[in-house]
Amino acid sequence: MSYEPPRPVRGLLLTPEDKEAPARVHRLRRLGLADRPDPVLDTFAGHLAQLTGALYAMVNFIGEDHQFFAGLSAPATAPVVRDDGSRAAIGRVLPRDHGFCPHVVVRRKALVLEDVRDYPRFAGNPVVDEYGIRSYLGAPLIDSSGMALGTVCAADTAPRAWGRPGLEAIKALAADLVVRLERSAEDGLPI
Repeated sequence: MSYEPPRPVRGLLLTPEDKEAPARVHRLRRLGLADRPDPVLDTFAGHLAQLTGALYAMVNFIGEDHQFFAGLSAPATAPVVRDDGSRAAIGRVLPRDHGFCPHVVVRRKALVLEDVRDYPRFAGNPVVDEYGIRSYLGAPLIDSSGMALGTVCAADTAPRAWGRPGLEAIKALAADLVVRLERSAEDGLPI
């Protein structure tokens, strides 16, 4: 008897309904975290990439129709070569139905995908084909009001055994970053 891993089922990915999106966008603006890159958050993402050894790391704020990487550590282009020989450029904005962070925000819990191909719901996500994402580790940024603002996440192009240490580390980093973001907004100082 042989085992074959499940095949991706195209079209199965359903981005969860996000009823908090309008309130989240308002809260992000009040905290001064609208759609703008932040060098401090880029440094944070770089530290996360180094800590996890992942190719990609982000501080991601989720809006109503898109997600914005205010902090980003990534190569300039995706490692995946398209049929025409080109590669996807890495930017700071993704549609809300791309990636796994919108799921983390709606469920308000960390998500560990050691190999996204093992999960039919996630294997068909556009980031799998476009950017070569094969593993994901993310935790929600839940502020003192109880609002899930976005995520802190790492992703890689190879399956990864993130394990309990990875899960605990990403959750601790997310909690620490939320405190820093709120303190910065209150004091009117940079993060």
